[in-house]
Amino acid sequence: SVRVEDFVAALDALDVMHKPDVYWAGRSTMCASPDDIEIYDRLFSEWFSGINVARVPANESVTMSHTSVGDGGIAMDDDVDELTMVASVTELLRHRDVAKLSPFEARQMTWLFSRLRVSLPRRASRRREPFHRGELDIPAMVRADMRHAGEPAGLRFQRRRLKPRRVVFLVDVSKSMTPYADHMIRLAHRVYATAPNRVEVFTVGTRLTRITRAMRIRDLEQSLEAAGRVIPDWSGGTRLGEGLAAFIDRWGRRGIARGAIVIIASDGWERGDPSLLGEQAARLRRLSKSIVWVNPHRGKAGFAPIQQGMLAVLPHVDHIVAGHTFTAFEELLEVVKHV
Repeated sequence: SVRVEDFVAALDALDVMHKPDVYWAGRSTMCASPDDIEIYDRLFSEWFSGINVARVPANESVTMSHTSVGDGGIAMDDDVDELTMVASVTELLRHRDVAKLSPFEARQMTWLFSRLRVSLPRRASRRREPFHRGELDIPAMVRADMRHAGEPAGLRFQRRRLKPRRVVFLVDVSKSMTPYADHMIRLAHRVYATAPNRVEVFTVGTRLTRITRAMRIRDLEQSLEAAGRVIPDWSGGTRLGEGLAAFIDRWGRRGIARGAIVIIASDGWERGDPSLLGEQAARLRRLSKSIVWVNPHRGKAGFAPIQQGMLAVLPHVDHIVAGHTFTAFEELLEVVKHV
């Protein structure tokens, strides 16, 4: 049942060897009303009375066995591989549409985000650094020779220093994107934490809003609350063309978009002029390294880019990827990593 799945998922975030953790995980997920608590407490006490979890050698497979004492003092073993169950539930959650998550599943998704591996692409900067091969570093060789009274001190090499390429998020926060926009901002928060000086985050609805300052807050929920306080058009309309124009004029041409990977998360429903959106997408493409468009419906059966907004930007977009599950977010990061 759903409650059992929630219980197992809760154990994934807790210590299954710690009895109070197991108790509260079960009580918060299995009890639907105050009347259930008394029954739950009695069954929990009966089930875990006499439990004895032995230390498992490192070279043996991990299979947990619950032992309870039944009528007549007869011990009954129920061999259940709970670790496999937890992994199975987690895997199911990774493929769930984020728009259909329960509040508890949404909290579990936050746990997955906290463990998401992020690796941004790098680009060569103008500055150079010592390296074991590459171009000869003549000044370094001369300095080394002088330190050795003019005697040859060996070859010195250098290369251009590598630094993370800038990543810009433009997240559509219109009504049709609300459940997906929330998780895209969570993803942006995770990416920002890996390279704070190389990531910018904006929302686009009826206007453009920069929320990068809110991403600086380490705690995810506090960061989302701070972002929510400055976004005036959450769950409103969509004017992507005007939003892109504002971004390019105010931020993009000043350097934020130059050579950057721009991630636009939107379902393509444009209330403004689609031709304006196409023009601004073309401008943005000339400034940036690449444009990755994240459409939450991309990974669903029957998807076709038939919305006017999508048709307008197609010639200027390098990649169109899905954005409706945790697995889709992982695939998005892989695309960004290899751009």
